[in-house]
Amino acid sequence: MTRILVPTDFKAESAKIIDAIALQPNFKEVTIIFLHAFKLSDSISNLLMLNRRSRDYENVSDDFYKKIDQYTVKYKGKVKAIGIEFFYGSTAAAFKNLMEGLKIDLIVYAQDYNFNPINKYSIDPKYLTLRSGCEVLELDTLVIAQDQDLFDTKMRNGKAQRKVMSA
Repeated sequence: MTRILVPTDFKAESAKIIDAIALQPNFKEVTIIFLHAFKLSDSISNLLMLNRRSRDYENVSDDFYKKIDQYTVKYKGKVKAIGIEFFYGSTAAAFKNLMEGLKIDLIVYAQDYNFNPINKYSIDPKYLTLRSGCEVLELDTLVIAQDQDLFDTKMRNGKAQRKVMSA
């Protein structure tokens, strides 16, 4: 089983990376962990009480949870589990410890990934993921999204009219 880390802002459209992962032929079974990174607070009360950590789950939209549930059903043979994780810190060493603890095999970004903070402590994980020593893969999610946005067309009854021009 391959354990994949996906940096995210927890918006519903960011869950479409699951399609790109599930359609990769070299992944037999995967566990996907969505991650958002935060720098540590300067407030001693925040550090002691850890009250901010429980509030971070409020930044995960209900639409994101619904999408995850839909993808879990859609790819139940290939996607074994989907989780959410928060990283608190800003050093490569701390991030490597997280990666080791979660037993991550691969980091996956969407090709059109843009960092979007969810609060004032959010940090872009690109610097951390590139220095983690773990393989980083970029997948194209636009092609998959376009394939799913199909629509019906209607043909006119009768013969098509052609203009013939002679020289």
